[in-house]
Amino acid sequence: MPLYDYQCRDCHLQFELLVRSGASPVCPHCGGSALDKQVSAPAPPGRSKAIIASARRQAAREGHLSNYSAAERSKLLRQG
Repeated sequence: MPLYDYQCRDCHLQFELLVRSGASPVCPHCGGSALDKQVSAPAPPGRSKAIIASARRQAAREGHLSNYSAAERSKLLRQG
């Protein structure tokens, strides 16, 4: 499944989404289907603790927990 960046035309949210072939992506915030596919620049994995912490904070702000280990995700979900 490819990972794409999108921007919703309705609420202007920018987000990443894994998309299966034949699936129609929708905005996770408003449920809108009017999306613009964005150009994604590959980024090398962070090496320093500060870069990793920054990426995790950004992931949490964007509503996905992909940068966290299973134990960290469990802890974060219990806090919410």
